[in-house]
Amino acid sequence: MPRENRKRGKKHKKKAEEVADVHQDDTQYHEEHEVNEAGPSWIVPARDLSAVDHNAPFGYVDAEVKAYFRTVDLQIREWQETRPEAEGDADVDPNEDRRLFFVAALEEMSGKEKQLATDPDCSTILERMIHSMDDFARRVFMDKLSGSFELLSKHRFASHVCQTLLTVGADTIARETRGISSPPTPDSQSDEGELRTLTQLVLDACDELLPTLSTLVLDPFASHVIRALLMLLVPGILGSPDDSNGGGHFGTTALRSKKSAAWKARQGSMKSVFVENDAQPPKSSRTVPKEFGSAASKVVSTLREQLGENEVRALAANQVASPVLQMLLELEAAFGQSDAPGSLMDHVLVGLITLIHEDPNATAPEADYLVTLVRDPTASHLLETLVRRSPDRVFDLLWQTYFVGKLSRLAVHPVANYVVARAFERLSSEQLQAALSEVQGAAGKIVKNARTGVLRALVDRAATLQDHAASVVELIATAFDLKSEEDKQLFVPCVLRLKPLAEYKCFVEAARKAAEEPEAEELKHKRRKADDPLEPSVQGAVLLQSILRLPCPHIDVVLNSLQALGVDGLIEMAHHAVSSRVLDAVLESPTVAHKDKRKLVMTFLGHYHRLVDDRIGSRVGERCWAFADPYLKEKIARSVMPYEHALAGSAFGKFFARHLALHVLQRDPERWKSMQSAAKGTQAPASAAMSAPSTKSPATQPQASRKHAVKPDERDAAPARAPASDASGSEDESEAEDVSPKTAAAGKGKGRRKGQPQDEIDALFDATLGKKVKKAELASAAKEVAETRNDIVEKAKEVKEKSEKEKGKSKSKSKKRKEREEGEEAVDKDLMDVLGAIRAAPKDDKGPKKRKRAH
Repeated sequence: MPRENRKRGKKHKKKAEEVADVHQDDTQYHEEHEVNEAGPSWIVPARDLSAVDHNAPFGYVDAEVKAYFRTVDLQIREWQETRPEAEGDADVDPNEDRRLFFVAALEEMSGKEKQLATDPDCSTILERMIHSMDDFARRVFMDKLSGSFELLSKHRFASHVCQTLLTVGADTIARETRGISSPPTPDSQSDEGELRTLTQLVLDACDELLPTLSTLVLDPFASHVIRALLMLLVPGILGSPDDSNGGGHFGTTALRSKKSAAWKARQGSMKSVFVENDAQPPKSSRTVPKEFGSAASKVVSTLREQLGENEVRALAANQVASPVLQMLLELEAAFGQSDAPGSLMDHVLVGLITLIHEDPNATAPEADYLVTLVRDPTASHLLETLVRRSPDRVFDLLWQTYFVGKLSRLAVHPVANYVVARAFERLSSEQLQAALSEVQGAAGKIVKNARTGVLRALVDRAATLQDHAASVVELIATAFDLKSEEDKQLFVPCVLRLKPLAEYKCFVEAARKAAEEPEAEELKHKRRKADDPLEPSVQGAVLLQSILRLPCPHIDVVLNSLQALGVDGLIEMAHHAVSSRVLDAVLESPTVAHKDKRKLVMTFLGHYHRLVDDRIGSRVGERCWAFADPYLKEKIARSVMPYEHALAGSAFGKFFARHLALHVLQRDPERWKSMQSAAKGTQAPASAAMSAPSTKSPATQPQASRKHAVKPDERDAAPARAPASDASGSEDESEAEDVSPKTAAAGKGKGRRKGQPQDEIDALFDATLGKKVKKAELASAAKEVAETRNDIVEKAKEVKEKSEKEKGKSKSKSKKRKEREEGEEAVDKDLMDVLGAIRAAPKDDKGPKKRKRAH
């Protein structure tokens, strides 16, 4: 092309939909061109039924119909983004307009379901509509596809429609299992025969796919439909088809490839446009019919009959069929059919199960096929399933033949290390000890190549067996060249960054020199964090979290290293999204002693204002606050008091300051303690522990008094107004509630500390009643109280009028004034309660003799 005719700008690749449209237009053009060459335009040749267009096996969709469904797609997308607004009239259904529009779209779709499903544009629209269909509409749609399910499953676009229908249909099947069936619509025709339930339709689809199952598992599109079908039949084993965290080891990732999932994510959210359909039952509570389990077992047995030994082994390395074979092996093990000669697992293991049945003490020779599976990127996933689901005696023989003596090489391999880590999960105590001795020589290479999954699997297995924990920790220390006790002080920094001790020190020294250079500040903003060798790694953080779940004596290496970092090092860890998880694990791990958790929380005392002034650090501060008891909370709050204004202006610290309620602590410490005790009691674990008998150890039992919560060194560092106990506020309140009104009148000033100034109410009672009225002498002084009752009432009125006048003089409405008014109202209420008790006293009580006769 001449240069002057070229267009400027980047060349944009055409999308798949545009390529499909161009291909369709070219096909129609060539067909019309051939007709024109054969004869006049009015002569239409007969259609060759033997030649089927694989792109549109059921015909192409008319342009007008396609344009109509594009408008339907736009309208549904708009509704999915907005919620329906409820009208003022309760009798009017807010979804009525949407339902009428959707019914019209379903009527237009009737008779064209297969054509729309195979269309590149309309197939996505059908997927979006399936989410908004009710149970009856889904049954009708599934019934329309019956008979052609095999052909639709192998189609590029229709396979996604079938997959979505099976995924969303799990809700309908769950309702049918509970006996909830949607009635047909009034407009539905009854002369077409009885409509099957979706449960029966799925079973019929299984029967339709069984004859060609061996070819469907190898098809790049039909294999995904088979996966969705298996997950629908047995969600308890494989997981829910629409739940990534299902009951089994499979989820959404098993249904779609990464490319397909990314494409589907670009289509926007797919959900129901009706309000009542949004409230779905929990996925874990879904039930399936008993016939589904039999159908899944039939799928396994059918594939076993259709394929021979070599054909089954060929599926293992196939990228399309290997995930399906993993599911079938999982089902075979769940049904108890794998430990039998001739099973699918026996075929993949090259007759290992048959050999054990013939001779239980036999030793199997090493097969090249399984050696290849260990190092193959695709087949290694299948081998992980075999290692995890094989019978015990089969695993022992598999471990002895293919792993023992080769762990030093396999643990460092980029693919085989995942299989080794999976195998470590099933080791016995003796096998674990032998594995630790074998891996000892390759520990340095494991760290150098970042194969920490092997080390983490060893730690988890030692924690499960409650054995060899010391050997595992020593292995990890050796891997990072941490030999002496002084070197182990850097255990956390080295493991967190996956750097041996010498390498870590070199990077720290280089960073220190770079910080001293004058140009360091200018280049600081240009340096990427990913290039920083001292950046914490996810693998190291996960390994440290696993170590913190070991029994108590063996985690001291981590706790001591954390304390050796100092406050600045801990705050730096807390401000990082990766390393902060290690501090969370310290507070959450059940094996970490309570005193060690408390020690970590107290390390930040005086520095909480720095800790919480960060997006990640504020979360760590909240975890520390949630762990602390009321006494420790007061120490934290008083250490933050000097920085109250700085935290109020912080973007993240202000949220932490709200939990502390510092203004209440400054004004009324006793009330603040009561608030914290009540807040601690509302937590489920703490409340259950307080209400249960004292059967726990002192380390895990909630502190009920100061002698259990405070150490001598902590008591010396306590503030001047230390609480009487961890729950002193609540105890004082309970005592006050048990006292009768008369006793409260006489002993009101009893709880006041020595040297504390009296308020007006106390001065009034002391001047009127004197010191002679006590809780034990109130009965004998009732006559004197009755005589002076009127004087007390008059003086109380004068005190109240005086306080009201003082209130009227103030003009500003600040927060402090409102709080003072609330306090005065509380005082007035207490005074009126006391006066009410005095009025209720007997007026003509002449002495204790009458009380004896009354008894």
